[in-house]
Amino acid sequence: MVAFFFKGGSREKGPEEQDNFDQDDDTPSPYLERPVLEKHVSEGGSESGVNYAVASMQGWRAQMEDAHTCMPHMRGELSEWAYFAVFDGHAGSTVAQYCSKNLLDHILATVSEDPEQVKEGVREGFLEIDRHMHKLAREGDWDRSGTTAAAVMISPRYVYFINCGDSRTLLCKDGQLVFYTEDHKPFNPREKERIQNAGGSVTLQRINGSLAVSRALGDFDFKEVDWRPQTEQLVSPEPEVYEVERADRDEFIVLACDGVWDAIGNEELCAFVRNRLQVCDDLREICTQVIDLCLYKGSLDNISIIIVCLPGAPQLSQEALQQEAALEQHIDLKVEEIIKMMRSKDEDPDLLYVIKFLAEEEIPGLPPGGGITSK
Repeated sequence: MVAFFFKGGSREKGPEEQDNFDQDDDTPSPYLERPVLEKHVSEGGSESGVNYAVASMQGWRAQMEDAHTCMPHMRGELSEWAYFAVFDGHAGSTVAQYCSKNLLDHILATVSEDPEQVKEGVREGFLEIDRHMHKLAREGDWDRSGTTAAAVMISPRYVYFINCGDSRTLLCKDGQLVFYTEDHKPFNPREKERIQNAGGSVTLQRINGSLAVSRALGDFDFKEVDWRPQTEQLVSPEPEVYEVERADRDEFIVLACDGVWDAIGNEELCAFVRNRLQVCDDLREICTQVIDLCLYKGSLDNISIIIVCLPGAPQLSQEALQQEAALEQHIDLKVEEIIKMMRSKDEDPDLLYVIKFLAEEEIPGLPPGGGITSK
């Protein structure tokens, strides 16, 4: 069904790199004829009430370039802290995979429990791992890939939101979206000024018409102005770090690559996850529902998401479960009506037609942000 929607149709360019769809026959396409739908899912938690699930899927992309790290317990003096991160690689997966395994070590080399020192330690950790990888790339046979990074460090008192690129994190509190990170895009005024000062240009909303993110780890072809500091290159590895004090009413945190954000907005996703938490006690299942939703909404990228539930997260609701059961019964009856109507016209039942018909119906009680495609 998904392949049918897109087969032969025009596709938007991928989010990180300029992809030429009028390419020669001998140039491999960055997309597949059919998406890879296998999902990799895991879950875990801590005694402090922080529970998480992660799910990822290759999707339409010819290669899986996302990576992630989930650590509900950090080590040593920070054993009560948690760390979660998603890495969205482009032009290869080497940098994303390396950062998923090693970024935290570089951060912990300088971090302490003082909030201001945490923020500076995170910043220095990003710059240090980028310097280290740049040296490896010059000396070894690395590819020239890069990766965005979105992470959170959760202490007993604070959540530190970390962003470098256009992956994104958000926080839901009291049923509302209360915080989200801002994407680093070349056309943002501050980013554009840095790019131009480094001798580059922003064309087609991309750096030199090529790269669609203005901050990333790796991407060393864009970091070769030797006399400029790391943070003043065409692409900067410097993260933005935000400190948010924890509250009892904090519900959940979402970290996701732009394969999610290309298809659904911040408030929509916040509402959808909150709704699902009231009818499903399997966090892994909710992650896979988000992935499926993004796929059916048209995401062409690798898709990765981590949902971190805090002690204030919504619990199963009998009222919500009853409403969900009534909704599904209503949809079943509608589908049966549509199929009977088609057969009365000597037409074979067609799933695409059924979905289209249902999408035009006013069906009350559908998951917010999800619509009929989420059912």
